[in-house]
Amino acid sequence: MKIFAISDLHLSFSEDKPMDIFGSTWENYTEILADNWQTLIKKEDVVLIPGDISWAMKLENTVNDFEYINKLNGKKIILKGNHDYWWQSYGKVKEFLPDNIFALQNNCISIDNLKVCGTRGWVFPEQGGVPNTEDEKILNREKERLKLSLKEMQKIRSENDIVIAMMHFPPFNNKWENSFFTDILNEYNIKILVYGHIHGKNSNYKKIIKKDNLQCHICSCDLIDNKPIFLTEI
Repeated sequence: MKIFAISDLHLSFSEDKPMDIFGSTWENYTEILADNWQTLIKKEDVVLIPGDISWAMKLENTVNDFEYINKLNGKKIILKGNHDYWWQSYGKVKEFLPDNIFALQNNCISIDNLKVCGTRGWVFPEQGGVPNTEDEKILNREKERLKLSLKEMQKIRSENDIVIAMMHFPPFNNKWENSFFTDILNEYNIKILVYGHIHGKNSNYKKIIKKDNLQCHICSCDLIDNKPIFLTEI
């Protein structure tokens, strides 16, 4: 079983939100992504999708988007992004999803010896900046949600398990400084984190950033040429 990741699909099969207005990288990207996906990924593999999945505003309007995802190979684990407005209730999302798509929210998803945990995260202030009251409130809430997910993981973690964390937002600011997110993940001995949110080849990003024993992989689809990145094999 191989583990891959790709985020920020921004699907809009039921919405008038064409992504090619953001540049040539997005032209025919759903066809390119599907071809790359089916070439790389087998039915027994797992793909992590940390957020910004669909432009739909309501859950019932995501049907065509999830039909697209469901037809692609492998099991999928999804996380809410900042544009996933359709994700209002975890219970409703869980009930709505096909059998091979799993929602991560304050919990831990276990597939054989793979354990996946995480939270959405939020925007950090720039280096030396101070978050406003609302941002600070959201960041603290996301910190607690990450702890909840990790505690659920610890209850079922075994010696041979591989644990991967997902966040939608980067776990650090634009200077890649350590944060309470990276500190917590290292405390729980997590070696791999995937995140997205950042777009554009001219963005301030690195494909892999190491924080102590934690490797942080960006997987926004336009930054990885619509090709899911390989993380590990179990």
